[in-house]
Amino acid sequence: MSDVINLIKNLIGRRRMIWDLARADFRKRFIGSYFGMVWMLVQPLVTIAIYAFIFGPYGFRSAPPVPNASYTLWLIPGIVPWFFFSETLNMVTGILQEYSYLVKKVVFPVELLPVIKLLSCAIVHLFFIFVMVLFYLANGRRPMLSWLQLAYYSFSAAMLALGLSYFTSSVNVFFKDMQQIVGICLQFGIWMCPIMYSETLFTDRAPWAALALKANPFYYIVAGCRDSMLTGEGFWMRPRLTAYYWTVTILVFLLGLRFFQKLRPHFSDVL
Repeated sequence: MSDVINLIKNLIGRRRMIWDLARADFRKRFIGSYFGMVWMLVQPLVTIAIYAFIFGPYGFRSAPPVPNASYTLWLIPGIVPWFFFSETLNMVTGILQEYSYLVKKVVFPVELLPVIKLLSCAIVHLFFIFVMVLFYLANGRRPMLSWLQLAYYSFSAAMLALGLSYFTSSVNVFFKDMQQIVGICLQFGIWMCPIMYSETLFTDRAPWAALALKANPFYYIVAGCRDSMLTGEGFWMRPRLTAYYWTVTILVFLLGLRFFQKLRPHFSDVL
């Protein structure tokens, strides 16, 4: 618990430095790029377009489980938080190598580096939320108070990603293949949420599979964002799933941070 207390103290005491480094990290991604921030949106939007074409009215014609909603309207709230989660986990895994010059400084709190990268990814996430809201408005959807829950679910996804990234980033210092393993797991994980299809596909044929999909913690984020944007349901309407998600997430965060702090004294020797 002392690790968490020290982290919170550093977050509060060095909040200005954290924000400045996060903005610098965000700008650094697009240095030398002609189109700059446009590339930030292109790949995810192309991904959404491909899935919408394949599973939408021109492809397999998957029917979303929400009445009066197109497949694209149903898909976007599920895949936008996944972009945030996967980008954060992918980029934070290599954070200690990227900022090795700060790791080697004894006075710098290294545990803040994943938070800095997470904030940088959160800036991109805010752009996507803005685009999603515009898309909903353009399709005739009226704003609902439940849309404000996107802030809660974004925070929830950030906490899970941060807990996992404390583990992956520390392991990556000693085992460089961790970056590739994380990438493969994320490619597999997008199909295990589920995002492109509904778990109701397995309800009758394989009930155990539907239950297994719900056991994935990120299912809570996907289902919650869809509830917020489409049905207007509050997160308190899924009490068991909420309790399960935060139990798993808090446990992952505490174990990940503890593991990170255990290996921290050896980072500078390896880097």
